[in-house]
Amino acid sequence: MKNVTTPLDDPVDAPGEPYEEPAQAGIVRGILRRKSTIVAGGFLALLVLGAVLAPLIAPYDPNVQNVLQRLRPPSADHLLGTDDYGRDVLSRLIYSARVSLQASAQAVAVALVIGLPPGVAAGYRGGWLDTVLTRIMDTLMSAPSLVLAITIVAVLGPGITNAMLAIGVIMAPRFFRVARATTMDVRHETYIEASIALGCGNLRTAVRHILPNVMPPIVLVISVSLGAAVAAEASLSFLGLGVRAPASSWGSMLSTASSNMGLAPYLVWPPGVMIFLTVLAFTYLGDGVRKGMTRSRSARGKGE
Repeated sequence: MKNVTTPLDDPVDAPGEPYEEPAQAGIVRGILRRKSTIVAGGFLALLVLGAVLAPLIAPYDPNVQNVLQRLRPPSADHLLGTDDYGRDVLSRLIYSARVSLQASAQAVAVALVIGLPPGVAAGYRGGWLDTVLTRIMDTLMSAPSLVLAITIVAVLGPGITNAMLAIGVIMAPRFFRVARATTMDVRHETYIEASIALGCGNLRTAVRHILPNVMPPIVLVISVSLGAAVAAEASLSFLGLGVRAPASSWGSMLSTASSNMGLAPYLVWPPGVMIFLTVLAFTYLGDGVRKGMTRSRSARGKGE
């Protein structure tokens, strides 16, 4: 007698049944409806493009010194003036975008690695594991962020890598909390129970079924955290704990400008404005993602 097997084909919508838009498509559609989010995304795209093409668009080498041209105001030769070593401010501003954006991405990546897997594990397993991990993250959140970052950098040593590691550790609890809360919301859903009943292990269930549902709110946290990381990197570099000379970031440029406020107050504006606009753009982008998610959930709720 032959064994008859029934393949599990992809489900097909019944005739006349309304099409349900995927959650990701609804979020993107909600984001594109907001002009402020589009402008913020365009600004960030131009910023990244300028950082990538810095060797082509920078008018001068950012590290070449010319003491005869030190502290020159903006002119046709130097559109944003020169600093106390005669280096072109515009060129250093363009190259500093590379350092600041790369550093913020590194910090968020560290926070994602430290916070996301423990958050999913705590929300899925619960029990003593949830208690221990939650207490650890609560302890990190209870410490003053800047003081904790300075302490970690003081232990590890100054430098942009250690500074971003410190910022990533500080940001990890927000990823943990969002991943844990979202996992706890979906772990009792029918499709999770069905996957377990079909023999899926805990790791496969978490990666294949829970993680895709966790990622939309995590994307929101990423967009907001990138702006916070830019500001945090600028703060540590301003204090001399971040990027090391001759490289520069917007924070180190602010530090240089602060020591020459009396002679060249114009040096403060370029890095200060870039930090402000970048953080603002990431904030608007995160707000657009949040409202896109809300709109998507509302549309799906009405469809049900």
